Amino acid sequence: MSLTVDQINCYILPGRIEDVREGLEQAAAAETLGLGGIFLSERWETKEIGSAMGALSQRTQRIKLVAGLTHFGTRHPLVLAGMASTMQSLSGNRFILGFGRSVPARFKRLGIPIVNNGGMADHVAILRKLWAGETVTYDGPAGQYPEMRLGRRCDNPPPVILGAIGPKTLALGGAHFDGILLHPFLTPEGVARSIAIARKAAEEAGRDPDALLFYATVVAAVDGCTAQERASIVESRIVSYLRHREIGTQILDMNGWDRAPMERLLARDLNELDFMPKDALEAETILARAAEDLPPEWLSASAAIGGPDQCIARLHDYIDAGASQILLHGPTPRHQAAIIGGLNKAAS
Repeated sequence: MSLTVDQINCYILPGRIEDVREGLEQAAAAETLGLGGIFLSERWETKEIGSAMGALSQRTQRIKLVAGLTHFGTRHPLVLAGMASTMQSLSGNRFILGFGRSVPARFKRLGIPIVNNGGMADHVAILRKLWAGETVTYDGPAGQYPEMRLGRRCDNPPPVILGAIGPKTLALGGAHFDGILLHPFLTPEGVARSIAIARKAAEEAGRDPDALLFYATVVAAVDGCTAQERASIVESRIVSYLRHREIGTQILDMNGWDRAPMERLLARDLNELDFMPKDALEAETILARAAEDLPPEWLSASAAIGGPDQCIARLHDYIDAGASQILLHGPTPRHQAAIIGGLNKAAS
Protein backbone atom coordinates (compact mmCIF):
# COMPACT_ATOMS: atom_id res chain seq x y z
CA MET A 1 0.00 0.00 0.00
CA SER A 2 1.11 3.58 -0.59
CA LEU A 3 2.06 5.98 2.20
CA THR A 4 1.25 9.67 1.95
CA VAL A 5 2.44 12.59 4.05
CA ASP A 6 -1.00 13.15 5.55
CA GLN A 7 -0.75 9.69 7.13
CA ILE A 8 2.24 10.85 9.17
CA ASN A 9 1.76 12.25 12.69
CA CYS A 10 4.24 13.44 15.29
CA TYR A 11 4.43 14.34 18.96
CA ILE A 12 4.85 17.92 20.06
CA LEU A 13 6.22 18.95 23.47
CA PRO A 14 7.54 15.46 24.32
CA GLY A 15 8.35 14.65 27.93
CA ARG A 16 8.63 17.24 30.67
CA ILE A 17 8.56 20.81 29.40
CA GLU A 18 8.80 24.24 30.95
CA ASP A 19 7.08 26.45 28.37
CA VAL A 20 3.98 25.07 26.67
CA ARG A 21 4.09 27.96 24.20
CA GLU A 22 6.89 26.17 22.37
CA GLY A 23 4.23 23.75 21.20
CA LEU A 24 2.53 26.45 19.16
CA GLU A 25 5.53 26.79 16.84
CA GLN A 26 6.09 23.02 16.76
CA ALA A 27 2.49 22.49 15.68
CA ALA A 28 2.78 25.17 13.00
CA ALA A 29 5.98 23.57 11.71
CA ALA A 30 4.30 20.15 11.52
CA GLU A 31 1.42 21.67 9.57
CA THR A 32 3.84 23.39 7.18
CA LEU A 33 5.51 20.01 6.54
CA GLY A 34 2.09 18.65 5.56
CA LEU A 35 1.77 16.15 8.40
CA GLY A 36 -1.69 14.78 9.08
CA GLY A 37 -1.77 15.18 12.85
CA ILE A 38 0.00 16.17 16.04
CA PHE A 39 -0.17 14.27 19.32
CA LEU A 40 0.04 15.91 22.74
CA SER A 41 0.56 13.67 25.77
CA GLU A 42 -1.08 15.11 28.85
CA ARG A 43 0.88 16.27 31.89
CA TRP A 44 -1.39 18.23 34.20
CA GLU A 45 1.29 20.63 35.42
CA THR A 46 2.24 22.04 31.99
CA LYS A 47 0.31 20.20 29.27
CA GLU A 48 -3.32 20.06 30.38
CA ILE A 49 -5.17 18.87 27.29
CA GLY A 50 -8.10 21.29 27.23
CA SER A 51 -6.15 24.53 27.53
CA ALA A 52 -3.19 23.41 25.38
CA MET A 53 -5.38 22.05 22.60
CA GLY A 54 -7.52 25.18 22.67
CA ALA A 55 -4.43 27.27 21.94
CA LEU A 56 -3.22 24.85 19.26
CA SER A 57 -6.58 25.00 17.53
CA GLN A 58 -6.04 28.70 16.93
CA ARG A 59 -2.41 28.37 15.80
CA THR A 60 -3.20 25.77 13.12
CA GLN A 61 -5.79 25.50 10.37
CA ARG A 62 -5.71 21.98 8.90
CA ILE A 63 -3.79 19.47 10.98
CA LYS A 64 -5.56 16.98 13.27
CA LEU A 65 -5.18 17.62 17.01
CA VAL A 66 -4.92 14.37 18.97
CA ALA A 67 -5.13 14.11 22.75
CA GLY A 68 -2.63 11.32 23.06
CA LEU A 69 -3.30 10.40 25.76
CA THR A 70 -5.49 11.42 28.68
CA HIS A 71 -7.24 9.08 31.18
CA PHE A 72 -10.71 8.23 32.35
CA GLY A 73 -11.54 9.29 35.88
CA THR A 74 -9.53 12.51 35.81
CA ARG A 75 -12.53 14.57 34.66
CA HIS A 76 -16.26 14.28 35.24
CA PRO A 77 -17.87 12.84 32.06
CA LEU A 78 -19.92 16.01 31.59
CA VAL A 79 -16.78 18.17 31.78
CA LEU A 80 -14.95 15.82 29.43
CA ALA A 81 -17.81 15.78 26.93
CA GLY A 82 -18.04 19.56 27.06
CA MET A 83 -14.30 20.00 26.62
CA ALA A 84 -14.32 17.74 23.56
CA SER A 85 -17.35 19.39 21.95
CA THR A 86 -15.82 22.82 22.58
CA MET A 87 -12.59 21.63 20.96
CA GLN A 88 -14.51 20.47 17.92
CA SER A 89 -16.05 23.90 17.60
CA LEU A 90 -12.74 25.73 18.09
CA SER A 91 -10.78 23.52 15.71
CA GLY A 92 -13.32 23.05 12.95
CA ASN A 93 -13.82 19.35 13.80
CA ARG A 94 -10.10 18.49 13.90
CA PHE A 95 -9.99 17.08 17.45
CA ILE A 96 -9.42 13.40 18.32
CA LEU A 97 -9.86 12.27 21.93
CA GLY A 98 -7.39 9.61 23.02
CA PHE A 99 -7.36 7.59 26.23
CA GLY A 100 -4.89 5.34 27.97
CA ARG A 101 -5.26 2.91 30.84
CA SER A 102 -4.94 4.27 34.33
CA VAL A 103 -1.62 4.32 36.20
CA PRO A 104 -2.84 2.36 39.26
CA ALA A 105 -0.11 3.15 41.79
CA ARG A 106 -0.15 6.86 40.99
CA PHE A 107 -3.92 7.14 40.71
CA LYS A 108 -4.39 5.47 44.11
CA ARG A 109 -2.16 8.08 45.72
CA LEU A 110 -4.14 10.85 44.04
CA GLY A 111 -7.54 9.42 44.93
CA ILE A 112 -8.49 8.98 41.26
CA PRO A 113 -10.75 5.96 40.60
CA ILE A 114 -9.14 3.15 38.62
CA VAL A 115 -11.45 2.15 35.80
CA ASN A 116 -11.64 -1.45 34.58
CA ASN A 117 -12.41 -2.55 31.03
CA GLY A 118 -16.15 -2.45 31.61
CA GLY A 119 -15.86 1.03 33.04
CA MET A 120 -13.86 2.28 30.05
CA ALA A 121 -16.42 0.87 27.61
CA ASP A 122 -19.23 2.48 29.61
CA HIS A 123 -17.41 5.82 29.73
CA VAL A 124 -17.24 5.89 25.94
CA ALA A 125 -20.93 5.03 25.70
CA ILE A 126 -21.76 7.81 28.18
CA LEU A 127 -19.76 10.37 26.19
CA ARG A 128 -21.50 9.41 22.97
CA LYS A 129 -24.94 9.71 24.59
CA LEU A 130 -24.05 13.14 25.99
CA TRP A 131 -22.81 14.31 22.59
CA ALA A 132 -26.09 13.04 21.09
CA GLY A 133 -28.05 15.27 23.48
CA GLU A 134 -29.40 12.41 25.59
CA THR A 135 -29.98 12.43 29.34
CA VAL A 136 -27.76 9.83 31.04
CA THR A 137 -28.78 7.96 34.16
CA TYR A 138 -26.05 5.51 35.12
CA ASP A 139 -24.79 3.47 38.09
CA GLY A 140 -21.94 1.10 37.31
CA PRO A 141 -18.17 0.68 36.99
CA ALA A 142 -17.84 4.12 35.35
CA GLY A 143 -19.40 5.87 38.38
CA GLN A 144 -22.79 7.07 39.60
CA TYR A 145 -24.66 9.71 37.61
CA PRO A 146 -28.34 10.15 38.56
CA GLU A 147 -29.20 12.59 35.77
CA MET A 148 -26.66 14.05 33.40
CA ARG A 149 -27.18 16.07 30.23
CA LEU A 150 -24.80 18.21 28.17
CA GLY A 151 -27.45 20.78 27.30
CA ARG A 152 -26.57 21.00 23.62
CA ARG A 153 -25.83 18.14 21.27
CA CYS A 154 -22.52 17.91 19.44
CA ASP A 155 -23.29 17.32 15.78
CA ASN A 156 -19.70 16.31 15.00
CA PRO A 157 -18.43 14.36 18.01
CA PRO A 158 -14.70 13.60 17.97
CA PRO A 159 -13.38 10.11 17.26
CA VAL A 160 -12.34 8.36 20.48
CA ILE A 161 -9.18 6.22 20.37
CA LEU A 162 -7.53 3.94 22.92
CA GLY A 163 -3.86 3.29 23.61
CA ALA A 164 -3.50 -0.49 23.71
CA ILE A 165 -0.92 -3.25 23.68
CA GLY A 166 -2.28 -6.37 25.42
CA PRO A 167 -4.90 -8.65 23.84
CA LYS A 168 -7.69 -7.65 26.25
CA THR A 169 -7.19 -3.93 25.73
CA LEU A 170 -6.87 -4.37 21.97
CA ALA A 171 -10.16 -6.27 21.97
CA LEU A 172 -11.74 -3.54 24.09
CA GLY A 173 -10.60 -0.96 21.56
CA GLY A 174 -11.98 -2.92 18.65
CA ALA A 175 -15.36 -3.45 20.31
CA HIS A 176 -15.98 0.05 21.66
CA PHE A 177 -13.56 2.70 20.34
CA ASP A 178 -13.09 4.39 16.96
CA GLY A 179 -9.41 3.62 16.75
CA ILE A 180 -6.34 2.29 18.52
CA LEU A 181 -2.93 3.79 19.24
CA LEU A 182 -0.41 0.95 19.15
CA HIS A 183 2.64 0.79 21.41
CA PRO A 184 6.19 1.72 20.31
CA PHE A 185 8.64 -1.07 19.44
CA LEU A 186 6.14 -3.41 17.89
CA THR A 187 7.50 -5.01 14.73
CA PRO A 188 5.33 -4.87 11.60
CA GLU A 189 4.38 -8.47 12.42
CA GLY A 190 3.46 -7.40 15.96
CA VAL A 191 1.33 -4.60 14.54
CA ALA A 192 -0.43 -7.06 12.22
CA ARG A 193 -1.18 -9.38 15.16
CA SER A 194 -2.50 -6.46 17.21
CA ILE A 195 -4.75 -5.24 14.41
CA ALA A 196 -6.14 -8.74 13.86
CA ILE A 197 -7.19 -8.97 17.52
CA ALA A 198 -8.96 -5.60 17.42
CA ARG A 199 -10.66 -6.27 14.10
CA LYS A 200 -11.94 -9.66 15.30
CA ALA A 201 -13.41 -8.01 18.41
CA ALA A 202 -15.09 -5.37 16.26
CA GLU A 203 -16.70 -8.04 14.09
CA GLU A 204 -17.90 -9.95 17.15
CA ALA A 205 -19.42 -6.74 18.51
CA GLY A 206 -21.30 -6.18 15.27
CA ARG A 207 -19.13 -3.23 14.25
CA ASP A 208 -17.41 -2.54 10.95
CA PRO A 209 -13.72 -3.49 11.41
CA ASP A 210 -12.79 -1.50 8.32
CA ALA A 211 -13.95 1.69 10.06
CA LEU A 212 -11.33 1.34 12.80
CA LEU A 213 -8.33 3.69 12.73
CA PHE A 214 -4.96 2.18 13.68
CA TYR A 215 -1.97 4.35 14.58
CA ALA A 216 1.38 2.52 14.47
CA THR A 217 3.80 4.31 16.79
CA VAL A 218 7.21 4.05 15.10
CA VAL A 219 10.41 5.12 16.80
CA ALA A 220 12.62 6.69 14.12
CA ALA A 221 16.33 7.51 14.20
CA VAL A 222 17.41 9.08 10.92
CA ASP A 223 21.04 9.20 9.82
CA GLY A 224 22.54 12.52 10.83
CA CYS A 225 21.50 12.45 14.46
CA THR A 226 24.32 12.34 16.98
CA ALA A 227 25.25 9.22 18.92
CA GLN A 228 23.67 10.76 22.01
CA GLU A 229 20.47 11.56 20.11
CA ARG A 230 20.34 8.04 18.69
CA ALA A 231 20.82 6.52 22.17
CA SER A 232 18.06 8.73 23.57
CA ILE A 233 15.66 7.98 20.71
CA VAL A 234 16.18 4.21 20.46
CA GLU A 235 18.26 2.42 23.11
CA SER A 236 17.18 4.28 26.24
CA ARG A 237 13.56 4.35 25.06
CA ILE A 238 13.20 0.62 24.45
CA VAL A 239 14.84 -0.12 27.80
CA SER A 240 12.50 2.35 29.52
CA TYR A 241 9.58 0.16 28.40
CA LEU A 242 11.11 -3.29 28.87
CA ARG A 243 12.29 -2.53 32.41
CA HIS A 244 8.61 -2.66 33.42
CA ARG A 245 7.71 -6.34 33.28
CA GLU A 246 3.99 -5.83 32.67
CA ILE A 247 4.70 -3.66 29.61
CA GLY A 248 7.77 -5.52 28.39
CA THR A 249 6.05 -8.90 28.46
CA GLN A 250 3.24 -7.60 26.26
CA ILE A 251 5.71 -6.17 23.71
CA LEU A 252 7.73 -9.38 23.59
CA ASP A 253 4.70 -11.64 23.28
CA MET A 254 3.14 -9.56 20.50
CA ASN A 255 6.45 -9.56 18.59
CA GLY A 256 7.10 -13.25 19.23
CA TRP A 257 10.38 -12.49 21.00
CA ASP A 258 12.12 -14.66 23.59
CA ARG A 259 11.86 -13.41 27.18
CA ALA A 260 15.39 -14.33 28.29
CA PRO A 261 17.02 -11.02 27.20
CA MET A 262 14.36 -9.06 29.07
CA GLU A 263 15.03 -11.13 32.20
CA ARG A 264 18.73 -10.14 32.00
CA LEU A 265 17.62 -6.54 31.68
CA LEU A 266 15.27 -6.79 34.66
CA ALA A 267 18.11 -8.16 36.79
CA ARG A 268 19.72 -4.71 36.58
CA ASP A 269 16.83 -3.30 38.67
CA LEU A 270 16.64 -0.15 36.57
CA ASN A 271 13.35 0.91 38.14
CA GLU A 272 15.45 2.36 40.94
CA LEU A 273 16.15 5.22 38.52
CA ASP A 274 12.66 6.49 39.28
CA PHE A 275 13.72 7.23 42.85
CA MET A 276 17.37 8.26 42.44
CA PRO A 277 18.35 11.95 42.22
CA LYS A 278 19.93 11.69 38.75
CA ASP A 279 19.52 14.24 36.01
CA ALA A 280 17.69 13.25 32.86
CA LEU A 281 20.82 12.87 30.72
CA GLU A 282 22.54 10.60 33.24
CA ALA A 283 19.43 8.44 33.56
CA GLU A 284 19.15 8.18 29.77
CA THR A 285 22.82 7.12 29.56
CA ILE A 286 22.28 4.35 32.12
CA LEU A 287 19.22 3.10 30.25
CA ALA A 288 20.98 3.20 26.88
CA ARG A 289 23.94 1.18 28.19
CA ALA A 290 21.54 -1.47 29.47
CA ALA A 291 20.41 -2.08 25.89
CA GLU A 292 23.53 -4.23 25.49
CA ASP A 293 21.43 -6.98 27.10
CA LEU A 294 19.08 -6.96 24.11
CA PRO A 295 19.64 -8.56 20.69
CA PRO A 296 20.57 -5.81 18.19
CA GLU A 297 18.04 -7.19 15.73
CA TRP A 298 15.24 -6.27 18.14
CA LEU A 299 16.02 -2.60 17.58
CA SER A 300 16.32 -2.82 13.80
CA ALA A 301 13.14 -4.90 13.53
CA SER A 302 10.92 -2.65 15.66
CA ALA A 303 12.05 0.86 14.69
CA ALA A 304 12.90 2.93 11.60
CA ILE A 305 16.67 3.37 11.63
CA GLY A 306 19.03 4.60 8.90
CA GLY A 307 18.82 7.01 5.99
CA PRO A 308 15.52 8.64 4.98
CA ASP A 309 14.88 5.99 2.31
CA GLN A 310 15.45 3.17 4.80
CA CYS A 311 13.13 4.81 7.32
CA ILE A 312 10.46 5.37 4.69
CA ALA A 313 10.69 1.72 3.63
CA ARG A 314 10.12 0.66 7.24
CA LEU A 315 7.12 2.99 7.53
CA HIS A 316 5.69 1.31 4.43
CA ASP A 317 6.10 -2.03 6.22
CA TYR A 318 3.78 -0.81 8.98
CA ILE A 319 1.20 0.44 6.48
CA ASP A 320 1.39 -2.93 4.70
CA ALA A 321 0.80 -4.58 8.10
CA GLY A 322 -2.56 -2.79 8.33
CA ALA A 323 -1.80 0.52 10.04
CA SER A 324 -3.93 3.46 8.92
CA GLN A 325 -1.59 6.14 10.25
CA ILE A 326 2.02 6.45 11.43
CA LEU A 327 2.95 8.28 14.63
CA LEU A 328 6.65 9.19 14.48
CA HIS A 329 8.27 8.92 17.89
CA GLY A 330 11.66 10.46 18.57
CA PRO A 331 12.84 12.37 15.49
CA THR A 332 13.36 16.12 15.67
CA PRO A 333 11.60 18.39 13.15
CA ARG A 334 14.83 18.44 11.10
CA HIS A 335 14.78 14.66 10.75
CA GLN A 336 11.03 14.60 10.22
CA ALA A 337 11.62 16.95 7.29
CA ALA A 338 14.09 14.47 5.79
CA ILE A 339 11.46 11.71 5.90
CA ILE A 340 8.72 13.97 4.55
CA GLY A 341 11.02 15.20 1.78
CA GLY A 342 11.69 11.62 0.76
CA LEU A 343 7.99 10.81 0.70
CA ASN A 344 7.22 13.86 -1.41
CA LYS A 345 10.02 13.02 -3.82
CA ALA A 346 8.72 9.47 -4.22
CA ALA A 347 5.21 10.78 -4.88
CA SER A 348 6.28 13.28 -7.54
